[in-house]
Amino acid sequence: MLKVAVIGLGDISNIHISAIQANPNVELVAVCDIDETLKDHVSGVNFYTDYQQMLEQESLDCVHNCLPHYLHYPVTKACVQKGIHVFQEKPLGLHTEEGLQLVKLEEDNRHIKIGICLQNRYNESFEKLYEIVNSGKYGKVIGIKGLVTWYRPKAYYDVKPWRGKMAYAGGGVMINQSLHTLDLMQLIGGEIESIRGSVDNLLDYDIEVEDTATANIKFKNGAKGLFFATNANTGNSSVELQVVFEQAKFTIKDSILTKVNESGKKVEIIEDTKLPGSKFYYGASHTKCINHFYTCIENNTQEYIHAKDALPSINIIDIIRESSENKKELKMEVLAK
Repeated sequence: MLKVAVIGLGDISNIHISAIQANPNVELVAVCDIDETLKDHVSGVNFYTDYQQMLEQESLDCVHNCLPHYLHYPVTKACVQKGIHVFQEKPLGLHTEEGLQLVKLEEDNRHIKIGICLQNRYNESFEKLYEIVNSGKYGKVIGIKGLVTWYRPKAYYDVKPWRGKMAYAGGGVMINQSLHTLDLMQLIGGEIESIRGSVDNLLDYDIEVEDTATANIKFKNGAKGLFFATNANTGNSSVELQVVFEQAKFTIKDSILTKVNESGKKVEIIEDTKLPGSKFYYGASHTKCINHFYTCIENNTQEYIHAKDALPSINIIDIIRESSENKKELKMEVLAK
């Protein structure tokens, strides 16, 4: 049985803890957070306020890194140096440079697995869409559209100020709310040729990070991508991912994959398993992603989402930001500042 711990007891940790507790081959033995009032957040496990102390005192097989973005790399590195596998929440790092450091960390410690939580790859709708893309049944992909229109009140940033600071969050709506969409777009479209992007703030929140971003993406295979994300909507609308082929059009919206038939009507193909509660828009594939990583640990296989797999989405964000600052289209390259 794998002995597991969770570091960081913020909002997302509840989904991780539920998945851990539901797996009969895994035991949650410890949790860690600097907030001592969370001591009784999870019953029956050891509680720590110092993750270094936890790593020293507990015998662990895997740690879930659910900390704020700026702590992803240093804490994952500390776990790896102790010989412990890590399942790390997105993003990979604050920026491409830190992402490259994590990639190197994994390459230098091949006996340790670092899995990145890009769980939307495991949504049933996307798995089916990706299968269709790879089949070539409907010809080449000529267009990809990704839309994320959500809402975050000022209190979202006030209650956790790190979310509004570049040095701690690495960005706003792109890295925090729509990174998954960018990840899926680049999986479908393949290598990117160039990006023309624009970032802005439509809300008067006095934060350093962007609340709105858009980009025109040109893929090397000739496909065109349109990306738009904002936190200035009136609520959290469904993420939309649309793929236009030479001979058909498929759309994921409201967690349902549809195809437009010859009569112009939408035909439902498959619907995702939904997460109950108000945060349904997170999707319900965390558990699939987490359990798959555990299986890879137990069987010593490599079919999980590696650090290098998560690098493109971070790099896209950096390119969009730099394109916006320079007000011009930029060639896609690995940005290491």
